[in-house]
Amino acid sequence: MRILVVQESDWLDKGPHQSHHLMERLTERGHEVKVIDFEILWRDRASRSAFSGRRVFKNVHKATDNGSVTVIRPSIIKLPILEYLSLAYFHRKEILQQIRGFKPDVVVGFGILNAYIAIRLCTKFGIPFVYYLIDELHRLVPQKYLRGLARLIERANMMASAQVLSINEGLRQYTIGMGAVHENATIIRAGVDLERFRLDDESRREIRTKYGFNDSDIVLFFMGWLYEFSGLGEVALELTEKRWRDSRIKMLILGEGELWDDLCRIRDEGGLADRIILEPWRAYSEVPKYVLASDICILPAHKNEIMMNIVPIKMYEYLAAGRPVIATNLPGLRKEFGEESGIVYVNTPEETILKACQIVENDSSEELGRRARCFVESNSWDKTVRQFEEAMERAIWRPVQIERKEREGPSMHQIV
Repeated sequence: MRILVVQESDWLDKGPHQSHHLMERLTERGHEVKVIDFEILWRDRASRSAFSGRRVFKNVHKATDNGSVTVIRPSIIKLPILEYLSLAYFHRKEILQQIRGFKPDVVVGFGILNAYIAIRLCTKFGIPFVYYLIDELHRLVPQKYLRGLARLIERANMMASAQVLSINEGLRQYTIGMGAVHENATIIRAGVDLERFRLDDESRREIRTKYGFNDSDIVLFFMGWLYEFSGLGEVALELTEKRWRDSRIKMLILGEGELWDDLCRIRDEGGLADRIILEPWRAYSEVPKYVLASDICILPAHKNEIMMNIVPIKMYEYLAAGRPVIATNLPGLRKEFGEESGIVYVNTPEETILKACQIVENDSSEELGRRARCFVESNSWDKTVRQFEEAMERAIWRPVQIERKEREGPSMHQIV
C-alpha cells in the first residue's frame, strides 16, 4: 500500500506517538508512507524570517530501528492567523501534488484543517480517507476563539470519512457523537514493544546510579510533553511541603514543554536538586531504561476537557514495564483500564505523593506491577499493525463494492 498521512503537528520533534509507531512499522512490512506535517512549534523557535519554504526529510524513524518514513513540510507563514491561511493554501497544493505523483491508495488524517482539505480532494479523485483520532482535536487548538469553528470542521471530517478509527472506547463514543457512522467507527488500541520494556536489572542500575538513587529511594517517573495541565507542577510543589522533607520520594521527569521553567523554579526554590530530576527528551531507544529505573509511574493530569477521553500511549509503556501507575481518575482511563490493571487512581495531582507512600507502606508495588504487565501482554505492535492494515484494506475495498453495486443495480431481494 501507498499511504499518505496528513497532520497538523510536528512529526519530527513531537512524539513518538501512536502515528509514529504505526507508520514506521508499516514501512518495515513493505508499505510506502509519506507524511505531510506542520511546524506547530514555530513560536518556540528563534527565526529571523516569517516564511519557511517547503522541506523534505527522508528515511525518518523515531520509534523503531528500521522504519523509513518520508516527511514533507510544506511552506508556512510564521505569523498568527496567517499560519492557518498558509496551511490551507500550501497543504492543499502539497496534497494535490502527492495525489498526482505518489498516487496513494489511502489517505490517513490526524488533523483538522488539512484533513478537511484532503477529504475533498480524496472525494474528487476516488481515494478513501481514514480519520484516526488520538485526541479530541478541536480542544487542542491554541486559540480558544477558533475552537468552535474547529469543532464544526472536525465533525464534518468524521461524517465524510470512509473509516473513523479511535485509540480507545472513550474516543470512539466521542466520534459517534460527532457524527461518525456507527459501523465505520472502530477502535485500534495502542501497541507496546513488550520485549523492549521487559525488566532489565542492568539498565535499572545504570540509570539509578547515574542520578544517585539508592535502593531505598522511591522514584516517581513521568515522560512526555510537559503541558501546563500535566499536574507535574502540583506534584513538585507537594514534594516541597515540610511533611515530605524526610520522605524517600524522588521525581524523575523526562521530556520538554511549557512547564519546564516552572518545574526548574520549584526545584531550585525548594532546594530539591537531588529529589526533582529534570532531563530533556532522549532518543526513544533510551526511554525504556528510564521507565525501568523508576518504582512508580505517574500521570497526574488535570481533569480538563482535553484529558477526559485521552489514553496516552505512555500508559501502555508504563504497564509493560511492570510498574504501578498513579493516575488521575479520568473517565477515559477508567473505561480503558478498569480497576485491575495495576493503576491506582487519585482525584487530584496533589494526592500523588501520599498515594505513592501508601503503595510502599502496604507493600503492594510488586502485585500492582504484576497486574500491569499482565494487562498489556495482548497489546503487541504486531497485532495493532495487522488491525490497522485490515482497516485500510476495508477502506480501499468499500468504494469498489459501492461502485459494483451501483453498476449492477439493485438485487432482486432489494426490489422485493
